[in-house]
Amino acid sequence: MRSFAFSLLFVGYVVQLQAQELFPSTEPASAMSAKSIGLRVNNELFHKYDDQPGEKPVQNGAMFRLDPEIMWGINKKWMAHINFYAGNTHQPAFRFEGSGLYLKYRFFSSDQVQSHFRVALYGRASLVKNPVQYTEINLAGDNSGVGTGIIATELLHKVALSFTGGYLKCLDNLQEKLLPGQATEQLNYSLSAGYLLFPIRYISYNQPNLNVYVELLGRSDLSGGGYYLDIAPALQLILNSLIRVDLVYQKQVSGDMLRCNDQMVALRLEYNFLNAYK
Repeated sequence: MRSFAFSLLFVGYVVQLQAQELFPSTEPASAMSAKSIGLRVNNELFHKYDDQPGEKPVQNGAMFRLDPEIMWGINKKWMAHINFYAGNTHQPAFRFEGSGLYLKYRFFSSDQVQSHFRVALYGRASLVKNPVQYTEINLAGDNSGVGTGIIATELLHKVALSFTGGYLKCLDNLQEKLLPGQATEQLNYSLSAGYLLFPIRYISYNQPNLNVYVELLGRSDLSGGGYYLDIAPALQLILNSLIRVDLVYQKQVSGDMLRCNDQMVALRLEYNFLNAYK
């Protein structure tokens, strides 16, 4: 009985220690627990912009994208995500848009008491059947393509910091080929910070965790010029160390890239099954 209680407290301590690095808009360098399965539903609401040559982009109604996600902690270093995209972002009717695969490998870890530093490599690929309309390469529903990059995350007690740098390659969509002059290569980069607001003093693994985040998300076009920089503040609630709720507001603060939208509200719901299989 003592060992069981100790295990629960240990799990709670680990979750509390790492809770503030569960960044809502980016992935940390840390991997999921080995042999765990996570189910996540990403809901994004925004205004779509229509652009005509020589004219200022105009809003064209509220758009919604649904992104169910299955996450798998393969072992302590490898994890995988499978995404499915659906929405009305490129047509009036809500429909299935495509799918994606994300892999992450944590190759460096330096762990101390209440702190750690970790570095990981990631790769992603997507197949999407939407028309090609914008300069921004978005592998989460708008574009088919591949991407790779590196993530470095540091945790210092209640503060977590993370940097991501990567490369994106756009390919022909299933429904439409790239047009001459269309953006094909971009750099993505982000800087994220998270802080554990609650609990002030940790007693039990089932205490709610409340975290606050600020993330800077950027993109630079290598094929034709253009860039953007977004800011994304967020609140996150974690219950029983298994349930996660993120509320995110993302808005462009600078840039000249033609995008589907320049501000968004996102609600993300997640449930994790620890030791889901032997």
